[in-house]
Amino acid sequence: MRGLWTMVANDLRLRIRDKSVFIFSLIVPLALMGVLNLSFGSFGTDSVELKPAVVVANSGDGGQLGSALLETLDTLSVMEVTIRTVPAGDVSRETKDSGADLGIVLPADFTTAVTAGRPVAVQVVQGDAARMETNVLVSVVDGLLEQFSAGTVTATAGERAGLPHQVLGDLARQTAAGTPALSLSEGQAASGQLSLKGSLVAGQAGLFLLFTVGFGVLGLLAEREGGTLARLESAPVTRGSIVTAKALVGFILGVAATAVLLGVGSLLFGVSFGSPAVVALLVLAVAAAATSLTFIVARLVRTAEQANIAQSILGMILGIAGGAFFPIQTSGFLASLMDLNPVAAFIRGLGISAGGGGAADVAVPLVIMLGFAAVATLASRLVPDRGSRG
Repeated sequence: MRGLWTMVANDLRLRIRDKSVFIFSLIVPLALMGVLNLSFGSFGTDSVELKPAVVVANSGDGGQLGSALLETLDTLSVMEVTIRTVPAGDVSRETKDSGADLGIVLPADFTTAVTAGRPVAVQVVQGDAARMETNVLVSVVDGLLEQFSAGTVTATAGERAGLPHQVLGDLARQTAAGTPALSLSEGQAASGQLSLKGSLVAGQAGLFLLFTVGFGVLGLLAEREGGTLARLESAPVTRGSIVTAKALVGFILGVAATAVLLGVGSLLFGVSFGSPAVVALLVLAVAAAATSLTFIVARLVRTAEQANIAQSILGMILGIAGGAFFPIQTSGFLASLMDLNPVAAFIRGLGISAGGGGAADVAVPLVIMLGFAAVATLASRLVPDRGSRG
């Protein structure tokens, strides 16, 4: 065991002195995160800000409902509304000429007609600009008229039921002024989903982890090509210990680089991945899954160049399929297969953590990543060791 950790410490010193580790594990992914966030980070974060609107109005109604309708428009909380009162015959022309958003004419018998349950026509004139603000105002007027109508229907039903007039008036007023039985409120995305910026940071961290752990394999191949592997094997250490030491170097570098990328990415792009403890579990698991691939690569290749190519192919396939750049939408068997991708499980786990999930909530992503690591490690034992034949 002491020999194992000596090899690990020695290899880590060599890798830290090698500037390519910092370039490919930190500088390149951070630069790519910046470019992707500049290009796409603003998508999905745009908020709609309504501009001030102008309503040209005329109300010949002396009752309460006409005043209540205009007052409601004047006090909308979602945007600033200015109501300009003009004679009824000028509403349409003034709306067109002044560029107002909406014109509205309330008939003189508006309140009387509504409370009596008689049909009543409210004239609405949309401005030429036909902006979003106009649609909002029309929707508000339509909603108010429906609410007034509901009060009338309630009073009519009460009258048919034989209720006293005093009670009918109270019921009608309560219905007209009451809050809707159903309401729509804006919510946040369900837990388990990262924001676009968060997905880009997590995806790039997961993608470049697959390259970072490859430095362990490169160390083994460098020993082989430099002729020092034979000398190591002649020392009182087993070949398995040598391979394990190289894998541990890749694992440690992968954990450190991923932690730095998530931390720096969070600070630079304003994203949060939730509990540090849960994030640490996910990083350890995905690093284990990525490192397990190096066992297969180490047995398939004979040179460092071949290892670079094989690691790049595996990294790009798993990274892109796992949603390192953009989420991949699939269904059926293919969707189930892609769920087993450790990069996808890592991003999904970070989404759950970012939504406030704990260790128990990320159990499925953890099992997928650790299961991938176990299967890949076992599979490597079945792959012919081409390197040892070189």
